[in-house]
Amino acid sequence: MKLEEVRERVSKPTPPFFRQLRTIGLVLAGVGGAILAAPVSLPAVLVTAAGYLVTGGAVLSAVSQATVKSK
Repeated sequence: MKLEEVRERVSKPTPPFFRQLRTIGLVLAGVGGAILAAPVSLPAVLVTAAGYLVTGGAVLSAVSQATVKSK
């Protein structure tokens, strides 16, 4: 895909279901980021899980944003 096609696709309307998924992904990424940025020492399991939350949330948000309504 060319860059112009990607820009055009992302700027088109997103269906309501995928808007909700995008929001959930952003929340997951935010929670994971907050855990990773915590100024206290946390168990390694929690830090690892937070990294997965950030990654999963970012991917979910990006894929949901690229979904468009078909005519």
